[in-house]
Amino acid sequence: MKNVLYIFAMVVICFSGEIYAQAKIKFKTETIDYGDIAKGADGVRVFEFTNTGNQPLVITEVLSSCGCTVPKKPDAPIAPGKTGVIEVKYDTQRVGPIRKTITVSSNADTPIVALKIKGQVITPQ
Repeated sequence: MKNVLYIFAMVVICFSGEIYAQAKIKFKTETIDYGDIAKGADGVRVFEFTNTGNQPLVITEVLSSCGCTVPKKPDAPIAPGKTGVIEVKYDTQRVGPIRKTITVSSNADTPIVALKIKGQVITPQ
């Protein structure tokens, strides 16, 4: 009976370690405000993040809510404690308000994160 309890306890300990071994993504900010930006200006911005987990973080997909916004994900996994960036390029040839969402999918404990960009593209006077 003691052997059965010992084996059961070891199995529980092993599996509980697997449950807590996970990547975690923490963004420096989840919203980038372009403010007023001139038509034709550089529309590239970056979302910086850190893997605060204890397993490599793999960004599997980064999608935009509009074809006017082109996101770029990291190609390689991000090691625990390391930082990475998701680059976003907005087409500043389109005059008017900016209100877009970038959806990030990964193997993190929060597998989907919605990032926002906002601002106003204006015609220079």
